[in-house]
Amino acid sequence: MIGVALMCVAAALVLVPLGTGPLDRVFGARLAGPRAEDQIQVNADPHATATTFDMMAACLRGGLPAGAAASAVSAIATGTASIALRTTADLLTLGATPDAAWAPVAATPEIESLARMAARSARSGASFADAVAELAEAERARAEDSAAAAAERAGVLISGPLGLCFLPAFICLGIVPVVVGLAGNVLGGGLL
Repeated sequence: MIGVALMCVAAALVLVPLGTGPLDRVFGARLAGPRAEDQIQVNADPHATATTFDMMAACLRGGLPAGAAASAVSAIATGTASIALRTTADLLTLGATPDAAWAPVAATPEIESLARMAARSARSGASFADAVAELAEAERARAEDSAAAAAERAGVLISGPLGLCFLPAFICLGIVPVVVGLAGNVLGGGLL
């Protein structure tokens, strides 16, 4: 029976990859520093982006011109969105063309759709405030979908470690004794 337990432990050591344990993940990440894609995820909070769009729509509905609204919203925006909105506000105040003024916003991934809406509004005369409010709704819906997908992924990913914990125990405590008992009966009974 001890031999079977040792075989199960050896099989578990072969099946579990080394170097990806919790301590390696924690300390390895600290030593290597944050990766660029991790920093992008930190700055790209979908709820903050939706709030930025809502504030922009409120300012525009309140009667502020696009430049003044961008300047006001830049104070509450986060990360690179704040800098891009401030630059756009300054360019609009100086009298730049809409395409040139909204270029910094277009270069910022989390709010680039705002630049597209501003360009469309400048060309067609469509309501910029309504378009920005729709952007906020779409951003919230995307954040909700992303959170639901992450929760579903977590449910699937947890089954792997649980399987690695329970499968060896099931084999050692459930299957091996049955096979040993049957083998004893078959070999002891002289069938083979």
